[in-house]
Amino acid sequence: MTSLVPQESVVALVSRTGRELQRYRKGHRQVVGCIPYRYKIGDQTSVGANEELEVLVISCKKGKRMLFPKGGWETDESKKEAALRETMEEAGVRGIVEGKLGKWRFKGKRHGSLYEGYMFPLLVQEQLEIWPEQSVRQRTWMNVSEASEVCQQLWMKEALERLVNRLKDSVLIAQHEE
Repeated sequence: MTSLVPQESVVALVSRTGRELQRYRKGHRQVVGCIPYRYKIGDQTSVGANEELEVLVISCKKGKRMLFPKGGWETDESKKEAALRETMEEAGVRGIVEGKLGKWRFKGKRHGSLYEGYMFPLLVQEQLEIWPEQSVRQRTWMNVSEASEVCQQLWMKEALERLVNRLKDSVLIAQHEE
């Protein structure tokens, strides 16, 4: 017997490669990424303390550095589609991509390449057992303080701070409206 699997449930087990579709703007390579987050079990609405919020960090392909998933934004996808794809490929999670946290310009560690990066929050709804880069990356859930400490890219630390502030503000607004 054959069963049909919904298209959105299918995960490609390989990452996109190549730079043919890569976007550049004024000499800066365009990259997008997500900060995958979830609330600890038992408290799905509070962000009163950073310890109640967990974020997912991943290891670099080469070395032990930790960061949030990000990669090239390609010409055949929107920023949010690219951010979701990169997060699924590198961290093996899917969820709801929320409004942009910001845009940063930075130099890459290798060859001094120039980048323009966009980061989005991703409220995780599914953590996959099998994902494209599982053999070359480790993923670890951490509280905000731990993630800020291990993440070595300053622009990603700033994105994390913006996420935490946004979540705190949304909780305060919701409490005020009650």
